[in-house]
Amino acid sequence: MLLIAIESTDMLSAEHTSRFLYPLLHFLMGMDLARFAVVHHYIRKLGHFVGYFTLSFFLFRAWRATLHLPWAPRWALRWAAIAFTMSALVASLDEWHQTFIPSRTGAFTDVVLDSCAALTAQVLIFLFLNWKPRRMIAAGD
Repeated sequence: MLLIAIESTDMLSAEHTSRFLYPLLHFLMGMDLARFAVVHHYIRKLGHFVGYFTLSFFLFRAWRATLHLPWAPRWALRWAAIAFTMSALVASLDEWHQTFIPSRTGAFTDVVLDSCAALTAQVLIFLFLNWKPRRMIAAGD
């Protein structure tokens, strides 16, 4: 969450990240400014997705270790729901914080993107922890 808070500052606004990304991509790929604007947008949105996916993953692990449920040794909806809710709350607070920074904008669409990333993490955790190979199912496991 500290990393998300730092990324929410002026230091990592689109203006500042473009100062080092554009020269790099122009040098490596010969990218022009118009194409860079589109690529830069998607790089930043991918950063949102990866950040909140990771946050949701670690929050699930933290709640699984903290909130012991004897009937659910590997996965519980309660852990997933808390992790998702906390991730969505952090996303909302992050975007609200950005409304106070002149070089940033708080966007509801970013909260939706961040929440989708958190939900994706929880779905993948569920699938991973509950997946059983066919041969194990056939053997009666």
